[in-house]
Amino acid sequence: MSKKRRFPRVGIPLLALIWLAVTTLPFLFMVASSMKTQEENFSTPVWAPPGHLYFGNYAAVMKGPYFTYFRNSVFVVGVSVLMIVVFSAMAAYVFARMRFRLNKPLFALIVAGMIVPLHSTLVPIYLLTRNLGLYDTPFALFGPYVALSLPVSIFILTEFMRQIPRELEEAAQLDGCSPFRIFWRIFFPLSGPGLATVAIFNGIGLWNEFIFAYILTSTSEHRTLPLAIWDFQGQYASNIPSMLAVLVLTSLPLIVAYAFGQERVIKGMMAGSLKG
Repeated sequence: MSKKRRFPRVGIPLLALIWLAVTTLPFLFMVASSMKTQEENFSTPVWAPPGHLYFGNYAAVMKGPYFTYFRNSVFVVGVSVLMIVVFSAMAAYVFARMRFRLNKPLFALIVAGMIVPLHSTLVPIYLLTRNLGLYDTPFALFGPYVALSLPVSIFILTEFMRQIPRELEEAAQLDGCSPFRIFWRIFFPLSGPGLATVAIFNGIGLWNEFIFAYILTSTSEHRTLPLAIWDFQGQYASNIPSMLAVLVLTSLPLIVAYAFGQERVIKGMMAGSLKG
């Protein structure tokens, strides 16, 4: 057997194992460090495993406003992702299947929104939120979350909907279906893998979003999980093991969601990249 044929059989699994180690070790380090006491964290080497499993950090996190942060994150991210999926699917259907003069210029303008620097929008969004009376409420996050996620979502779904056979659309038109009914009965269900890709992609990004949650909210009653680590940071010292415990608890829902949804994400990306 030639060396070129042996490399894929040995080299690819080896590279996969290396990549698994690269992505897994930081999480294992975070879990191990979260089970150390504050004293042990400063008196032992950074990479040393804990002398004994200390769950007091997790108990301290649970006694605090963690569940309030968690509830806010679930509410804000859930509603935002639902709005992103519905609005981007409607826009993608228009750009993918309807012909009008401004189709390509408008699509290019929306896609150009992906290159807008995030931090350049902070001041106007903050001022707008204050003027609307939405500051320090969960509703303050819906606008920026949805608006900044729509360009990439519309781009993904537009390419996906272009691959749906036109015969299905023509048959529905012959049956007297309106454009909205064609979208809702045919294109929306058939775009399931693409919709799942958009939902998981944006859900992960919004779950970890920090800067807008920090700027547009100020009290623990309305803040989301990425800001929970501030409860364990003082003026002169930080409780690093407790902060890592917060990060572990914050990342677990994402790991579970991706474990169950990774197949749909891969199918959605592959379906959107292949022409039928």
